[in-house]
Amino acid sequence: MIGSGYFDGFGGRYVPEVLISALQKLDEEYRRLSPDPEFKQRLNTLLTTYVGRPTPLYFAHRLTDRVGGAKIFLKREDLAHTGSHKINNAVGQALLAKEMGRRRIIAETGAGQHGVAAATASALMGIECEIYMGEVDAERQKLNCYRMNLLGAKLNIVKSGSRTLKDSINEAMRDYASSSEYTHYLIGSVVGPHPYPTIVRDFQSVIGREAKSQMQQITGGLPSALVACVGGGSNSIGLFHPFLEDAEVKIFGVEAGGEGVTTGKHSASVVAGSNGVLHGAKTLLIQDFEGQVLETHSVAAGLDYPAVGPEHAFLNKTGRAKYVAIDDSGALSAFHLLSETEGIIPALESAHAIAFAVELASDMSSDESIIVNLSGRGDKDVDQVARLEGSI
Repeated sequence: MIGSGYFDGFGGRYVPEVLISALQKLDEEYRRLSPDPEFKQRLNTLLTTYVGRPTPLYFAHRLTDRVGGAKIFLKREDLAHTGSHKINNAVGQALLAKEMGRRRIIAETGAGQHGVAAATASALMGIECEIYMGEVDAERQKLNCYRMNLLGAKLNIVKSGSRTLKDSINEAMRDYASSSEYTHYLIGSVVGPHPYPTIVRDFQSVIGREAKSQMQQITGGLPSALVACVGGGSNSIGLFHPFLEDAEVKIFGVEAGGEGVTTGKHSASVVAGSNGVLHGAKTLLIQDFEGQVLETHSVAAGLDYPAVGPEHAFLNKTGRAKYVAIDDSGALSAFHLLSETEGIIPALESAHAIAFAVELASDMSSDESIIVNLSGRGDKDVDQVARLEGSI
């Protein structure tokens, strides 16, 4: 990182003056608490006894046999409490909020998994919680809406703009601007103003640390490649970050190609975006020639976002990671493929990563290996897929 929250020009803190002091306070408190042995011990205990870490690194032997080529390993974040990687960051930030004396937590959510995780962590800490969720996302993720209410959170349905994740973040940031003295905004991805991209990355890097150690125990070495889906990019940066200095490990981020990048109906902000500022950070985003943010599309609500975390923009710029797009059709095919070969129903977000990993593995040799971050389970998506395919 270069400067105050910058990744070689990406990142920063592009926010109204009213939020500067709150973000500076958050930065100071995080820098104070994150290295503190007692805080680290409390967090590690919760990750072990509550979240269920470490999650397994599983060799998908039937998928590998079906595809041919490289061995495919799955980092099973779908087995973490609440069903996705989101709980890692949610518990970390909720603990941080508790230490800071905040009595209220707000969060945004797209697929609903972060909303569920934030509500879960807030219930654990005994802190009031409100979630902002777009009307379109709420309609396709009704189960997660009920789970948030069941966990005691207040769900605010956002009916402005595209009524998806971008608009949920807009409303959450407005709330935070007027209530930051007693509210902690629990951002769910590596987006937003500094220090959020760093905080979320640090809490999610447990994924990569575990995967690296597990792979060395299983195979005696490192994987040939890493693959993870990218919306804002928290599950992917969590896997990637501990491997960044291992030059022999190739890194692939998989964005949502929607109906096809050339159609304009997609969420591939790295593959098809340009430099701009959104939600307090300079990054890559999908915009028109006048800088207006365009509407996005993905079958996966958690990837339906017009920008990417600034560290991903940096990794793309330096070439350390390569970013590709998988369309809705490819993700749906992978959703079925993993279910049928391994008995594991992936989240539609994760299915994008599976789809690309299958393509990648088939062009590699059998003595090579790939770790795919299976960032979430697909229970939340079964009804949506069934409706899309006319099964119900």
